[in-house]
Amino acid sequence: MPFQIRDQHGAARSVAYLMLAAAVYNLIASVITKLSEPLVELIAGAAAALGFLAIGVICLRRPQALPRLFWPAVPLLSAVTITGLNYATRDTTLGSQLFYLWPLLYSASFLGRWLTVATVALISAGHGAVAFSFSPDLRHAAADWFAITVAMAMTAFVVAGLRERNTRLLEVLEVQASSDALTGLANRRAFDEELTRTVAAATAGGDPVALISVDVDHFKSINDTWGHAAGDHALRAVADALRDGGHHVARLGGDEFAVLLRGGPDAAVRYADQARARVEATAGLPCGPPKLSIGIAVLPDHAHTAEELQRVADAALYQAKERGRGQSAVAVSAA
Repeated sequence: MPFQIRDQHGAARSVAYLMLAAAVYNLIASVITKLSEPLVELIAGAAAALGFLAIGVICLRRPQALPRLFWPAVPLLSAVTITGLNYATRDTTLGSQLFYLWPLLYSASFLGRWLTVATVALISAGHGAVAFSFSPDLRHAAADWFAITVAMAMTAFVVAGLRERNTRLLEVLEVQASSDALTGLANRRAFDEELTRTVAAATAGGDPVALISVDVDHFKSINDTWGHAAGDHALRAVADALRDGGHHVARLGGDEFAVLLRGGPDAAVRYADQARARVEATAGLPCGPPKLSIGIAVLPDHAHTAEELQRVADAALYQAKERGRGQSAVAVSAA
């Protein structure tokens, strides 16, 4: 069955703490308080405690060493184990049923909807088997089974709902943390991360990747003459023009933009010319279409690392400005 662990680190910690607590509990309940019992039972209790301890330590130290199916199997096996212990002790009291909360909360917090439903169903079936087998009154057993089933189902529903809401909030925060509020483009933080990934992938595959640095010419005069609203409108127009192409585009701050393009110098120059033409065709700007100065650098033609690529692209941008702005310049080939 396909599944997804939500927060692998949290799931590992949860299982680890359960196993460590189970080790201590088993050592006290099965060994220390029963020293008068047969030696075989004491050895079995101690061995179980050591087993729980070992699993707990692995979950804390090396959770990646455990098989992938271990994580969805944990709540199901826990529910079966709790049922087995309750059945063996003929315990139908409420206290013994509270142990079912751990596999329930684990599933609702870290696993998907269907595994959570399966855990609730297994808990309901397990408690029903114990209640109907050992309760003297069948009507009381039925009422108790129904109450536990409803309580567990509602608890799972609430916890899963809170988890999904938290996930959505985290996604919103992640988008806000990695995007520019004015243009909707990636911000510098997101761009730096993407640049590192793209350069690593290009280096491993031997493919070229171009970094295109873009500045809006005389942007300060646009703000001073036409106002910041007009300046914001111009920045959005530039962002739309750069975005039209499917490449990774970011606003680095102010009037600075950057584009990552999979391709060589010729493809980067064509993109730059097309972007400039799209900006020039923009209507409705009170200040008129802004001019763009563009610097182009390509890995491995002009640089060999992400840092070098940024440096030579900026150098090419300054060269375009020195030539009179409103044009593109390509970096000098690396030695």
